[in-house]
Amino acid sequence: MTDALNRVEKFVASTTLREPLPWQNSKLLVGDVPDAVRDLKRKQDKTLVIFGSGVLVQSLMQHDLIDEFVLQIHPIVLGRGRRLFPSEGVPAKLILTESTTTETGVVIGMWKRSSQQ
Repeated sequence: MTDALNRVEKFVASTTLREPLPWQNSKLLVGDVPDAVRDLKRKQDKTLVIFGSGVLVQSLMQHDLIDEFVLQIHPIVLGRGRRLFPSEGVPAKLILTESTTTETGVVIGMWKRSSQQ
């Protein structure tokens, strides 16, 4: 897995990091991140994936830049924690396109944004 992640081109949104980035094939998004992502979507003929940043997801949702969500739902209730979709967030109608449940009960679902908002 590490080799595959090292080989793939990565775009990093950060308010604290500066180039050169320590991870192979990484480029820092500069300026307005939604504008930079919009530009990447126009120029790249590849799927762009976000790993582990609810803040970035919310920012991109506000600008209608998320096409698909792949979420893991774990069978545990913590009772607190940071929400991916906060109550003051941007509404979005999603359609479940695929799902699977692992042997440990984790549900992995894929949702696409509906064209009917």
